[in-house]
Amino acid sequence: MTDGLTVLGSCGAWPEPHRACSGFLVERDGFRVVLDLGYGTLPRLLDALGPQGVDALDGVVVTHHHPDHAVDLHGLFRAWTYPRRSWERLAVWAPPQVRDAVIALEDGDAAAVDAAFDFTPLPAGPTAAGPFVLESVALPHFVPSVGVRLSSPGLVVAYTGDTGPSPALAELGRDADLFVVEATDREQRPTTPPARKPGLQLTSTEAGRAARSAAARRLLLTHFWPGNDRERSRANAQAEYGGEVLLADEGLRIDLP
Repeated sequence: MTDGLTVLGSCGAWPEPHRACSGFLVERDGFRVVLDLGYGTLPRLLDALGPQGVDALDGVVVTHHHPDHAVDLHGLFRAWTYPRRSWERLAVWAPPQVRDAVIALEDGDAAAVDAAFDFTPLPAGPTAAGPFVLESVALPHFVPSVGVRLSSPGLVVAYTGDTGPSPALAELGRDADLFVVEATDREQRPTTPPARKPGLQLTSTEAGRAARSAAARRLLLTHFWPGNDRERSRANAQAEYGGEVLLADEGLRIDLP
């Protein structure tokens, strides 16, 4: 298997039919780490991992505790825990609220969750994650949320999670081979209520600006509001960004250098 990123889910808020919410599987030198596990991503992750199932997974990064990014982490907890007779913990990097959310879904059983998952709270300084150096930065959102950057020799993948416009995005995606950026575009749907607070999610236009300011080599738009015109989002981003603009689509695999 070549190094690459597989899109598990591309929707924001809730999944459209035949789609899922935020989730990406990154593979490098035989190491497999998933970025976010929103609604509907776990079955797609298990399919991508193949016959070994969860045993083929080396770690999880979750950007924040909103369910469209984190709820299937609880399903992964059960898939990781129940078939096992001995406890081997899976590495999970996430803001502390993500751990709290999984514990709440497991009827408050913190001991069981901590026996299965080895949580490292984010944001944090650079840390090793297999062949990668994992870096994280706090970004503006409705709840504590981080952007993450995975670096290894010859490869940088950066992912915003959910965020509003921020100067930190330029450094997060600096010279990334692939910059995965939220492009919610709530305003495309006239019946969608306005956000509780403005400026805490990105439009596709702002996503293009972020990729341009980061000098990223490729831009992957994601977190589309259900029902949006994704080609319209691509065009908006392309108008601000000079490089290749890709659209997240369930099952899409992107080869990485």
